[in-house]
Amino acid sequence: MSNISTGKKGEALAKGYLEKNGCRIIDTNVRFSRFCEIDIIALDKKTLVFVEVKTRKTDICGHPFEAITKSKYQHIKQGLFMYLQEHPEYKKFRIDAISVLLKPEVKIEHLKNI
Repeated sequence: MSNISTGKKGEALAKGYLEKNGCRIIDTNVRFSRFCEIDIIALDKKTLVFVEVKTRKTDICGHPFEAITKSKYQHIKQGLFMYLQEHPEYKKFRIDAISVLLKPEVKIEHLKNI
């Protein structure tokens, strides 16, 4: 399984997880620049949620959350502010992170308001 297909599988699992927990998916893979892509944009009640999904086959090389660096976080913030300029109807927002480990069994962790 390539890194791209691993990532796509993780994003699909994360979308299902969010929907199962009451979120409505608004958009996926929204690109704002070559440095900024928001994996999932969802609505949790009246809060707009920008979700970064990190997927790993195993945790042998570290936990998926460790891949969210300070610069990655800054790029996500830049993207969300661009999105909010285009959609001023949203007043409340947050950034979440979802970790997906695929082996030995699928494990999903969700950090809200990172």
